[in-house]
Amino acid sequence: MSTGIGNARREADTELATGPLPSITSPVRPLPDGSPWGILGTTAVVVGGGTLLLGHGVGLAVTLTAVVYAAAMYGVARVVEGPRKAMDRLVTILVTAAFLVALAPLVSVVATVVANGVARFDVEFFTYSMRGVVGAGGGAYHAVLGTLIITAIAAVLSIPVGLLTAVYLVEYGRGKLGRAITFFVDVMTGVPSIVAGLFAFALFALFFGPGVRMGFMGSVALCVLMIPVVVRSTEELLKIVPNELREAAYALGVPKWRTITKVVIPTSVAGIASGVTLAIARVVGETAPLLIAVGITTGVNLNPFDGRMATLPVFSYYSYVAPGVPREPFLDRAWTAALVLIILVMALNLLARLVARAFAPKTN
Repeated sequence: MSTGIGNARREADTELATGPLPSITSPVRPLPDGSPWGILGTTAVVVGGGTLLLGHGVGLAVTLTAVVYAAAMYGVARVVEGPRKAMDRLVTILVTAAFLVALAPLVSVVATVVANGVARFDVEFFTYSMRGVVGAGGGAYHAVLGTLIITAIAAVLSIPVGLLTAVYLVEYGRGKLGRAITFFVDVMTGVPSIVAGLFAFALFALFFGPGVRMGFMGSVALCVLMIPVVVRSTEELLKIVPNELREAAYALGVPKWRTITKVVIPTSVAGIASGVTLAIARVVGETAPLLIAVGITTGVNLNPFDGRMATLPVFSYYSYVAPGVPREPFLDRAWTAALVLIILVMALNLLARLVARAFAPKTN
């Protein structure tokens, strides 16, 4: 009897090895390549077109089209390809829809700013200030210079402080001081930008009086916003440096400070440079702190320690909320200043990617 049971088990094992169950390995017919696009087009014409013909808005038409397309695609795929593939297609549609919803405001903002700001995107806008200009003409030459000067000073002040703080937290900060610094960095990360401007104004008002306005005040306000970004980005990048590299340097008798400067920082310099560039892009478009600490002027002022300076965010703000007569030239300049800011931020983000690629450790 035992021999019969053994033969039956061997036959069953052989059957499973050579011929699996048909229900598990039954072939599934995939949908033709153009089926998703065909279903999407049909849904857009029937549902979206019908919604528009009934007098409803574009937003409702797009929403109904997406919902009906997801349901139709799931139903067709479930019948033809099976439930697992149908669920895969449904989740793909939902993820794609979420991405498009998140991308829609960005595309709308960029398209609106470009459409309204390209009219004054000319040579005069970048070579003339607003001194003596009442209506049409003039430009934001003084505001561009002010933005570059104030942001450069803020970067010079913030980057060393942020880098050294991050190095201390990762390599040395193990006690109460390290925990306190981490706590205050977390608090500074959530500080509203207008609070940074009020801090800089109150600090300088103690020494120079309540009516003080200067570019250096704006740089200090931007430092409050920039330092925690630099600290956080640098700290995370230093943490991912393998400890084996540090231990190898220590085994060779290299001091800790030299290990940090010659091993740890060079290994993560690509990410650090990218994080610093993104931190600069984070503060270059701030309006509230510069509105309080720096103010606005119509002429060129290259001295950040004497008097008001113009910056692109504040220039755009005042051109929009307090236009002169006629209003159109002021609004055109406001849109163009916003366009220049967007281009500047995009350029800094692109620079961050190029810097990260240039300083990345060579693997070959």
